[in-house]
Amino acid sequence: MPNIKSAKKRMRQAEKRRLRNKSIRSYVKTMTKKVLLAIKDNASKEEVLARLVIAQKAIDKAVSKGVFHRNEGARRKSRLMSRVNKYLAQTEEK
Repeated sequence: MPNIKSAKKRMRQAEKRRLRNKSIRSYVKTMTKKVLLAIKDNASKEEVLARLVIAQKAIDKAVSKGVFHRNEGARRKSRLMSRVNKYLAQTEEK
């Protein structure tokens, strides 16, 4: 435990940020998982795309708040898009 007043304040700030970051990170994971589950369940094209938009928005928000580095956000969106595009290509073939 810190004894110095500024160190105590830093500790309080760090805990607030940790909890905020954890919440945002969890939300991004949930939205990403919903997209992947929609793909797995062979959902309609519209539903998958709607969930994708929500997931991308969540990732962008996390980047803007500093939870993810912008490159990490871009990488996550890119990987998600490639999975969605692969799924859409398969559904077009059928």
